[in-house]
Amino acid sequence: MTLKNHKSFLKKLDKRLTDTKAKEYVTRGTMMVQNTAKKSILAGGTGRTYEKYEPRRTHTASAPNQPPASDTGFLANNITMEVNTKPNGTVVGKIISSAPYSKFLEFGTTNMTERPFMQPALQKNKQKILNLFRKGILK
Repeated sequence: MTLKNHKSFLKKLDKRLTDTKAKEYVTRGTMMVQNTAKKSILAGGTGRTYEKYEPRRTHTASAPNQPPASDTGFLANNITMEVNTKPNGTVVGKIISSAPYSKFLEFGTTNMTERPFMQPALQKNKQKILNLFRKGILK
């Protein structure tokens, strides 16, 4: 395939990229992953059940390699997202888990098997996000 008017093609391509709804699609995809991560934590644990104190309550822990089970809601409440457009037009979506113990749950420690919640949320939504772009921008 040869291009007869290279400059015209680049101009049209640039216009198409800037006219697209890229930021909208990235925002929607980022929200899907954020919501899936939160839901997986709030779904409850499948591990051992025990009594906790201050305040007194029953808690079912997460099993190894399962998402962490919510106890106080702190972890789920500290999962946020942001979408930014860089000067070159690239749109980047981030999901942030700001609970200080997030990385220990996601990746585990020498004394605890991981309880991943971020990476599985991304994997669960990967195809849906790709389809958003295929049906929207890349049609």
